[in-house]
Amino acid sequence: MNVRKIIIDTDPGQDDAVAILLALASPEEIEVLGITCVAGNVPLELTVRNARMVCELAGRRDVKVFAGCDRPLDRDLVTAEHVHGKTGLDGPDLPEPTMPLQDMRAVEFIIETLRKEPASSVTLVPIGPLTNIATAFRMAPDIVRKVHEIVLMGGAYFEVGNITPAAEFNIHVDPHAADLVFRAGVPIVVMPLDVTHKALVTRARNDAFRAIGNRVGTAVAEMTDFFERYDREKYGSDGAPLHDPCTVAYLIRPELFSGRHVNVEIETGSELTMGMTVADWWGVTDRAANALFIGNLDADGFFELLTERLARL
Repeated sequence: MNVRKIIIDTDPGQDDAVAILLALASPEEIEVLGITCVAGNVPLELTVRNARMVCELAGRRDVKVFAGCDRPLDRDLVTAEHVHGKTGLDGPDLPEPTMPLQDMRAVEFIIETLRKEPASSVTLVPIGPLTNIATAFRMAPDIVRKVHEIVLMGGAYFEVGNITPAAEFNIHVDPHAADLVFRAGVPIVVMPLDVTHKALVTRARNDAFRAIGNRVGTAVAEMTDFFERYDREKYGSDGAPLHDPCTVAYLIRPELFSGRHVNVEIETGSELTMGMTVADWWGVTDRAANALFIGNLDADGFFELLTERLARL
């Protein structure tokens, strides 16, 4: 298998942290060129802190972390401390990071990397709002054709919304950025709530993380212990959904996932449904398909992969 070169664009977030850890634990399949941070789950000053904390937890101080956009393109920032806690990474007691933040800004890094690397060799993995990606595309339209693929976490169809009745959080935070990205013409794989809500950290799965016996396994168990209280109360589910690691797991084991190539458009005109991902799942329009919209996964296989990889760190 060829190693996939990726840029992780993120707003950590406990589930973002697990996605980063999974990527860093999988060098046979994934080379992380850099981590670009964006405001989302918490403000930017916390997302850059959290990303570096996670890299240090993984023993990877060499990973380059970049600060990106601190607000959406055309709207006020909405954050999610009610889900992730005041730091965005509540749960484990992790030391403050000491590794440096890169001087270059995230959008510049995305543009420079895509211009430098061979065409169709870099995959973008946005697991937060799409502000950095959209800004890079708008500033440097020549890079759009250089992107191999975008594998993102965001949106919903059957599961509707988790921040409003119609919208999933990542898309809702910056719907105008999402609209720009979905219209760009890049191949897109979407991990919506429809699939991520099937990646549930049950008690047994969390016990398996803790039983790994390393710092990473314990920290991930403590993250999901904290994270799950919100989802148990809101959805009555058996545990917390690990939304963002679905993107990285797809890059490693795409056979764990299934979905449909459909047209996806982003609602930006109505405050009632702002940020809704309008997925033509049943093909009732003549709009051309622009995304592989994932609907199902092998949850047991997903957690086996995740537990095995976290044990490497």
